[in-house]
Parts: sequence; C-alpha cells; structure tokens
Amino acid sequence: MEAGKKNIFVVGLDPFNLKLLRSVRHADDYAFHGLLDYEEIATAGRFDMEALLDKARHTLKAFPGPVDAIVGYWDFPTVLMMPILREEFGLRGPSLESVLRCEHKYWARIEQAKVVPDEVPRFELVDPFDDKAAGKLGLDYPFWIKPVKAHSSLFGFRIGNRAELEFALTKVRAGIYRFSEPLDVIMGYADLPDEIAAVDGTKCIAEEIISHGRQCTLEGYAFEGDIEIYGIVDSIRGPNHSSLERYEYPSSLPQCVQKRMKESATAVIRAVGLDNTPFNMEFFYREEDDSLALLEINARISKSHSPLFDKVEGVPHKEVMIDVALGKRPDYPAKRGRFRYAAKFMPRLYGHHDEVKVAHAPASEEISAIESRFPGAEIQLHLQDGMRLGDMPHHDAYSYELAAIFIGANTRAALRDDFHAIMDAMDIRFEKDGEAWA
Repeated sequence: MEAGKKNIFVVGLDPFNLKLLRSVRHADDYAFHGLLDYEEIATAGRFDMEALLDKARHTLKAFPGPVDAIVGYWDFPTVLMMPILREEFGLRGPSLESVLRCEHKYWARIEQAKVVPDEVPRFELVDPFDDKAAGKLGLDYPFWIKPVKAHSSLFGFRIGNRAELEFALTKVRAGIYRFSEPLDVIMGYADLPDEIAAVDGTKCIAEEIISHGRQCTLEGYAFEGDIEIYGIVDSIRGPNHSSLERYEYPSSLPQCVQKRMKESATAVIRAVGLDNTPFNMEFFYREEDDSLALLEINARISKSHSPLFDKVEGVPHKEVMIDVALGKRPDYPAKRGRFRYAAKFMPRLYGHHDEVKVAHAPASEEISAIESRFPGAEIQLHLQDGMRLGDMPHHDAYSYELAAIFIGANTRAALRDDFHAIMDAMDIRFEKDGEAWA
C-alpha cells in the first residue's frame, strides 16, 4: 500500500496492460493492484464463478488500505463480475442489470429493438438441447448462431444450411457449459424479469447476418447520466467476412455517418440504463443503402483499442475507465499523440489446420530487434517453435490468429507498409508431417 494514492484493483492485471495503465495522466496518484490472475479469468477452461467471486472478496477484504475502485478491460466473466463486487464494496459502477442488458445477447437485442428497430437484425431464441431446435428456426439461411453469452467468438457459427446448423448445435451442446454455468451464477445475483430469468446460459441466439459493409466500434462512457462518445475505431475483417484482421483509428467513415451512429448509441445506452462506466458499441454501415446495423454493446473499454488511442492521443483510453470509476469526469480525447493513425493487425491463417505445426517463429530478442526498426511498433506473438495450431489459444472456428501487431504512422498507407515489412521480418513458417507447409 502506498500512502496518499488511490488504490485501484484491476481484474486480470497483466504486464502489457499495466504498462498502459501507468502511462495515463496522473498515474503517479494511483496504485494498481491485481484482482484475480489473468489465467483465472481469461484462459480458464471452465469458470467456477462463486469460487472466483469469493477469492476476489477475500483479496479486497484483506487489503490493509481503502479500496477506491475496481476496473477491468476483459470480456466474460470480468465485465459481469465487476458490478457484483462494486456493489458489495460500495464502489462506483453500473448496475448488474444494466450490464446484463448489454452483455446477455438475447436481452440486449430485445432492448435495442425497442429503441433502434431499423438497426437490429431479426433474431430468435434457440435451445440447443431441444432435439427439434433445428426445425423450429424461422430465419432464412445464412444466419449466425451463438450462446447468449460467451467471448472471442467461441461457439459462434455462421450457418449456411441445415447440416451446418446440426453440426453447430452439436458443438454448442458439448462446450457451452464453459459459459453457461458461470453466467447462471451471475444471473442469480440480478433482479430479472421472469421472461429473461428463463433464458439461462445454455440458450443461444440466432440472428440474421449483418456482417457486411464497413464495421466500426464507438468508444464512449456514461457518467452521472451524461453520455459521451470520444472515438471511433474501424474494424476490417478478413476474406471470410468473419475474422477480424485489423483495427484502425481514427475512423475513415464520413462524418455524417459517424454522427448518426453516435446518436443511435446514445439512445441505446440511455434506454438500457447504463451509467458510470465506459462502453463500446459496434456498428456496420452499408453504403449501398446508407443504413446502419448495430452489432453489439460491451460495458467496458476495448483493451485492443487502448494502444491505438495511446499512439494517436498520447494517452491510452484506460484513463477514461479509471476516471469514471473514481467519480471523475474524463477529459478525453487528449490530442497529444505521436502519430496521426494507429492500427492493431491480427495476421491470420485461414482454414482448419489443427495438425499443422510451427516450424519457425522469432524468439523474443528477434522480436525486440524488429520493433526497434519500426518506431511505434509493438508485437505480441501467439506462436512458438513446435506449437501445434490446434493448441493455440487465439483462434476461432475459421482461422488462427498468429500475432497482435500494434503500429503507429502518419498515413494509413504507412500502417499497411510497416505491417507487411514486419511480417516478412518475422519469417513465420509452418510444417506438417515433418515437411514444409504453406
């Protein structure tokens, strides 16, 4: 404990994000403390939610000084644990019910459809354990099916026909308990309408495909009833139209489109009652008919965007998360950055290649040498020599994410040029059955 400093507990604190936390303005006034290990809340095979909550409670109660804030930037279960802990310890933050109206995909769609019906796709509730589930769906192919709560696109499937639907339901039934059991515990803490209480974590949502057009994410916050949106980040998907290949800030969308998105986001956040928290909201803009489609809301900052804001604004938007949690109105964006543009690239290998192995990946000293050649570049490699791709933690149903590469530059073209040069320098190679594979 450091005398005179605000004690901020960070769920799943990790070295990369601690560095960013320490670069916010007034960081010398804060003492950051870990609350639960990263491995416990980000990579656990199956979450024991009550055990995690009890461990967090023990840490907070045992702390010898005042607890001033609890913050977090991870998805499930962090974003839904924080309201429970904050309420128990008398700290600022949104209500659990308002967060569930954003994070529980079925409840979220119901609430969104009341406010911006033209921006919400058709959707239906699905019980994957119903033997007749496939025959009950009224949506036309193709559509998405996903659990009412998961993360990182796990158990999310793009369905093109009945056979793909049956396959997806089989996969969901086998693995959904990883998310359904902790979600059911969290829902038990909330005051829910009967019709939502019945939609437990084993349920899924099916919805029309809206993943075409230009995608972006609005980053904002709600503070004492006021709603502000301070930045928009473009999301560029890969050739499969599903997996994300890069984030780019600031957005290149026309200002008139950005204004409409901000108006829709503000209306939705107000309607769900979200307050005293950062949030991000994803939209698609379809140029062919000048329409908007709302993809999802997250009651947290996007950790992937924080380095981008840092490069362009000179301060990561984790500052917003901290300010709101401490009851301080944010002064953001900072507009003091080194670069005009920034991007997070997520190079991917597409297809199903679980048995392919990594024949060569650069060592840490090689990574450092590459970073030194490209000012503003930061590389997080997800591979190591000999790794089997099927064992990678960073993959979805359709691709394998090889790395996260953050780059700052003064033109958009320079971002892409630097990315290709970095990939060439890393010289990542694969093999299958002992032979080179490409």
